[in-house]
Amino acid sequence: MRVYNCDHCGHLVFFDSVQCMHCGSALAFLPDRLTLGAMAPAPEAGLGLWRWLGREACSALYRPCYNHCTWGACNFAVPAASPHLLCVACRQTQRLPDLSDPSNRLRWSRIEGAKRQLFYTLARLGLQPTDELAPAPAGPAYAFLADLPGAPAILTGHHSGTITLNVAEADDDERARRRVALHEPYRTLIGHLRHESGHFYWDRLVRDTERLEPFRALFGDERQDYIAALQAHYAAPARTDWSAQHVSAYAAAHPWEDWAETWAHYLHMVDLLETAAAYATGLSVPGTGTPPPAREHVADPFGDPAPGFDTMVRQWVPLTLLLNSLNRSLGQQDAYPFALSPGALRKLRFVHDTVAQAATG
Repeated sequence: MRVYNCDHCGHLVFFDSVQCMHCGSALAFLPDRLTLGAMAPAPEAGLGLWRWLGREACSALYRPCYNHCTWGACNFAVPAASPHLLCVACRQTQRLPDLSDPSNRLRWSRIEGAKRQLFYTLARLGLQPTDELAPAPAGPAYAFLADLPGAPAILTGHHSGTITLNVAEADDDERARRRVALHEPYRTLIGHLRHESGHFYWDRLVRDTERLEPFRALFGDERQDYIAALQAHYAAPARTDWSAQHVSAYAAAHPWEDWAETWAHYLHMVDLLETAAAYATGLSVPGTGTPPPAREHVADPFGDPAPGFDTMVRQWVPLTLLLNSLNRSLGQQDAYPFALSPGALRKLRFVHDTVAQAATG
């Protein structure tokens, strides 16, 4: 995730910022430009319009997203000429919980924040259009729902292009309970959304394409009974050999889940590497073998030219060791509780190549 500088004063600001803490300028993310901009009211241009203060602005005008004005739940802007009240990211959410419940409003707001982060990464990878006129199926749709008394429990999952998430996952205590109950060392909102987006993009980038047979050779045959495979996964004791070929224990349940877990892991890598590159971090962690040459800076995965997969992996290992060491220094659990085997790396490379092919195709 990039960091930004306020267009008005140059102070450091962040992707989800709504105000510069240094000069007080209003901030909004401009999805059509994939940048965070300082904004000023432009009443002469129309009621409720903002003018971007960036050097390349050319008098670009925007409106705040309806969810920003009504709920304070979005920092994306809408181009002034757009016919939509909602920003391009908020329009993807098709179903909501009862927002008259303050708890649901808070949960939904947290989930939308994670969803905007996913939107940004997918857009940077060339997988998510930012065009105001892009057709809805061009990206995932979302349903964020709450359990209701007497009704079946809402299950997180993907079906026919829609990602469903139980809003209870936005509660830290509930997410921690499920993490322990399901023996998952890593369970976050962004992790859920990245995983489920993997199912969405498998349908679009692998199924019915020339990549299907190479997928089966590497991940396994997805035609095996999915429900039976998941039932067997949860009924049996946790496998001890999963790490040789998978990024997580759950990935061993079925080839579809293996793909979705690997896809999510690739998005973890891309986002964290971009963050490190934004801070121009030089990596050199003792005891990890040959250090990167001459205080090598982390390469921006979206740079021009973009780094190859081998470069990403070479920089990933010391970066995650540094990240975990920082967490331990503060008495926290490892932020990255994984170790990537050669088998898992082969699958991550497959995802990398699939994304690269989609972006250029």
